[in-house]
Amino acid sequence: MSLLVTDHLLTTEEVARLLRVHPKHVYRLLKRGLPARRVGSEWRFERDEVLGWAARAGAAPAPAAAQASSAGSSAPPLVAANGDVAVEILLRLVRERGDPVVGLVSTDMGDGLLLLRRRAVLASGSHAGAFPPELDGERLARVHLVDREIGLVARAGVEVPPLAALAGVRLASRPHTAGVRDHLDAALSAEGIDPVAAHAHAVLLASHAEVAAAVAAGRADAGLASAAWAARLGLPFRALAREPYGLLVRASDLGDPRVVRLCEVAQSAAFARAAGEVRGYDAAGAGGIRYDGA
Repeated sequence: MSLLVTDHLLTTEEVARLLRVHPKHVYRLLKRGLPARRVGSEWRFERDEVLGWAARAGAAPAPAAAQASSAGSSAPPLVAANGDVAVEILLRLVRERGDPVVGLVSTDMGDGLLLLRRRAVLASGSHAGAFPPELDGERLARVHLVDREIGLVARAGVEVPPLAALAGVRLASRPHTAGVRDHLDAALSAEGIDPVAAHAHAVLLASHAEVAAAVAAGRADAGLASAAWAARLGLPFRALAREPYGLLVRASDLGDPRVVRLCEVAQSAAFARAAGEVRGYDAAGAGGIRYDGA
């Protein structure tokens, strides 16, 4: 009788194939409410319950046509990111573990999403305020890496200037399209300072690394960058905000061995230790899969 009752129920591996995720991710979905029942020491699942829950939770598999179109166009083993130190640490540890190796394409967040849309990369770096829940109608997932501090840097041995003084110094900042620029503009506005006036003579650079390098080399007096890059170049730093940072991947790619490796390494003690040693980073929860806008 027991066999008749459980014969139609799916195993964890079958649910993973149904939702196109790694089997380990099924256990994460259980914590989010995926309906299941115990049969002895194992979990079993009703197919209709799984699909209904996944649709409501935004974790449903892509339509068959989308699966077919993407099956032959697997993205290359590349991450598009803007020089964040956490990504450097992650990819170094991935390389040290051996295959599958994942490389880096240096680009800003906007271009990274374009590359992700074209399947030119496997994942794209992103931060708070820029976590789109989907891309061209396909669900996105976020692999959390760190919470990071964003703020102002100054030349070594010099105090970071107050916000009111930025209009009068050589400022290295980011374009208004950069998400981190929002933190500086919000801080300026909160003190009654016009962000446009403060940036009137600023040089706009493409990454935290370029801003910090410009300040360290004396080409700018102050700049907008992460605490991680300030620490790497030995620059004074004043925090403006803290934000989550991670990698966006297609939810349908969560079962890809290369994505699984990224998650496993992000969850490792080695990543937690290395990232935790970097100023302005909190690696708690690294490697967790999150669905924004769900």
